[in-house]
Amino acid sequence: MKRVVITGMGIWSCLGTSIEEVKDSLYNGKSGIGIEEDRLKYGYQSALTGIVKKPVLKGLIDRHLRRGLSEEAEYAFMASSEAFRMAGIDESYLDANEVGCIFGNDSSAKPVIEAAKIMDEKHDTELLGQSFIFQAMNSTVTMNLSTIFRLKGANFTISAACASGSHSIGLAYMLIRNGLQDVVLCGGAQETNLYSMASFDALGAFSKNMDNPAEASRPFDRDRDGLVPSGGAAALILEDYDHAIARGATIIAEVTGYGFSSNGTSVISQPSDEGCLRAMKRAMEDAGVTASDIDYINAHATSTKQGDMFEAMAIDKLFRGEHALVSSTKSMTGHECWMAGASEVVYSIIMMQNNFVAPNINLKNRDEFSEHLNLAAETVETEINTVLSNSFGFGGTNSALVIKKFA
Repeated sequence: MKRVVITGMGIWSCLGTSIEEVKDSLYNGKSGIGIEEDRLKYGYQSALTGIVKKPVLKGLIDRHLRRGLSEEAEYAFMASSEAFRMAGIDESYLDANEVGCIFGNDSSAKPVIEAAKIMDEKHDTELLGQSFIFQAMNSTVTMNLSTIFRLKGANFTISAACASGSHSIGLAYMLIRNGLQDVVLCGGAQETNLYSMASFDALGAFSKNMDNPAEASRPFDRDRDGLVPSGGAAALILEDYDHAIARGATIIAEVTGYGFSSNGTSVISQPSDEGCLRAMKRAMEDAGVTASDIDYINAHATSTKQGDMFEAMAIDKLFRGEHALVSSTKSMTGHECWMAGASEVVYSIIMMQNNFVAPNINLKNRDEFSEHLNLAAETVETEINTVLSNSFGFGGTNSALVIKKFA
């Protein structure tokens, strides 16, 4: 089996639009959550959301290509461009080599709804033009990135709810480890427009703490009242170790384990501590590590009552008495949904590179299930060599990744 390393990464999120900006936000425990009043006018119960800057693509992409980009594909282009730059991969390399593209994405609501509105009013498909179809498909991110960058390798989308971004890294890792690809651009993307989360808001799963947006997302806290939706995009360049060395790339981390499971329950939105546990154990077995080897756990914890409870139970079963620090960066970002599993790997690598664990902000009163976890309520300056990153989604899809400092 081949070793799989990471040679580039990029991020576009509510914490910042560059690795350096995001590093500062993570270290300082800065929240990226705010209020979008239009959500209340539209009929949402909560106006809370991650505030993500809109990219300016004019001058970066030909206007004919820009027309096919959905909101989340725009974010993904910006994150991917940063990742390619960090990896030292330019147009000439892409033209001469096969590079794959695997992204997690599970919706593209805005173009679907806007196209439906035109049809309801005008009853004429010719008025839709030729861009809606390329924006509306779940594969909008991979089809657009593979076209813009003229990629020649694997090209598909992972649709697995809030584990989509993590599974995309896991699948890229498996392709490279088995010698099927040398380089894969992978990650996750999430739209933030008000159309995208209305059906999620209908579940009553969002925090109503609109008086204090920065304190609304409070994973593992006894008084948490729901998650905050967010989005953007994260991209990573995964590469065969020998290939990276041969081209003189700088290696920033190594993917050593991937674990997955399904809960096997009869309720589509019901979390499971056993499902979480199976994914974590499988990732650690794949990486050849034990609980004592893990320095930091980036928890999936979204700030919902049941989700955080079941994950805390799973982590406690595996890590009680061990030294691993735990935090949920969703306390700062909100729940980045389809991109979260990828962005949280980027956040974890940033911490690994800079020797700190970002805080689980807004943790004032632990609940009974997290009392034995080694939660980092404040920034902790410490060396991190091995990370476990958890991602769990509706329908019982679970993913866990082990990332190691390259040595």
